[in-house]
Amino acid sequence: MTARPTARAVRLPGGRDLAWSEWGPPEGRPVLFCPGAGMSGVLGFGVDVLPELGLRLLALDRPGLGRSTHDPAKTSATWAADVGHVVRAEGLRHVLGVGFSQGAPFAVALAGAGLLDAVALVAGQDDLRAQRHLLVPEVAGMLDAVDGDPDGFEREVARSADADWLWQVIVTTAAPRDRALYEETPLGAAVRTALDDGFGQGAAGYARDLRTALGPWWVRPEDVPIPVHLWYGAEDTSTVHSPDRGRALARRFPVVRHTVLDGEGGALLWTRARDVLAALAGV
Repeated sequence: MTARPTARAVRLPGGRDLAWSEWGPPEGRPVLFCPGAGMSGVLGFGVDVLPELGLRLLALDRPGLGRSTHDPAKTSATWAADVGHVVRAEGLRHVLGVGFSQGAPFAVALAGAGLLDAVALVAGQDDLRAQRHLLVPEVAGMLDAVDGDPDGFEREVARSADADWLWQVIVTTAAPRDRALYEETPLGAAVRTALDDGFGQGAAGYARDLRTALGPWWVRPEDVPIPVHLWYGAEDTSTVHSPDRGRALARRFPVVRHTVLDGEGGALLWTRARDVLAALAGV
C-alpha cells in the first residue's frame, strides 16, 4: 500500500462514533471492507488500483476497534444497523462489500441487511457450526465456550488478548508463503499497525467481535440473494478460515462464484487484490 488513507467517522443516533479509513476517488463506487480479527480499517488493500477500477474503499472499524466507539451490546444486527446509518449519511449507492477472515460473517450480515449489491469473502471464516466435523479441537472448544458461557468467554478474552498475542497467532498458524509475506514484505508491518490500532482502546472490542463471529450467523447463506464471490488460497493453513476452502458455502449461497487459487495462502487479499476487486465490480 502506497497511499495514505483519509480518516472519516459519523456520529450514530445513540451517540457512538463509527469510523473508517478511506482510499480512492470520492466519486468511485463504494466498497465497504470488513477487516480481519482485531484489525482496524487502517489496513486497506488494492489501494493502487482503485482509481483505474473506479472504486472507493471504505475500511470500517467495527465497534471497539480503531476509532469506533465500543458497543458492549453489539450483535450482527446492531452492526448492520450502524453501517446502514453510514450508508445513508454518506449517500452511498450501488454498494459493494468485502469481508476478510473474521470479517466475513460481518460482511454477510451487511448483505443480509440489504446494504450491498454484491460481496466478496476472501479467506473468509466459514459458518463454523456447519463445519464442526472439520474443526481442530481448539476452534471447536471456542464454540463450546461461547455456547456454554458467552459472557464468561467474552470476559476471559478481554482479560487476556492483546495485539502481540493475536500477531503471534496469525504468524504461527500461517502457511509458509504467508509467513514469508508477513516477515519479509511491508505487509507484515501494515498488519501489525492495524492490530495495534485495533487494540488501541483495549481488548473489549475484539472480545465482543470474537464472541459475535463465533456465534450463530444472523443471516443464513441460503437467504443472501446477491452475488457472493468466495476466494480461497489452496495453501491456506489457518485454523479459523474455511476448513474446506468454501466448498460447503458455495453450495449454500444462491448466487455464488467460488475460486480456489493454487500457490496462494490466506493473504491472497493483498497478493490478488486487483482480481478480487475487478471481479466484484464486474470490471
